Amino acid sequence: MNEEIIENLNQELDDALDRGRKMVEDEELTERIDEVKKRAENLIRKHPVKSVAGGLLAGYLLGKILSSDD
Repeated sequence: MNEEIIENLNQELDDALDRGRKMVEDEELTERIDEVKKRAENLIRKHPVKSVAGGLLAGYLLGKILSSDD
């Protein structure tokens, strides 16, 4: 019984790893990531002050959310 459970878990893990490997190797996904990266870089180059301000605001808000006053 235990061996069967372990074998099933190993098979599910192997399947999940294969799916993950296929996603990483997917060229379309890589192209989409590159496109998003280029668009973000262009946006930052066009509006550097707004980008820095947005980053500071996001960092401040994240810090407030994650800090505990307890």
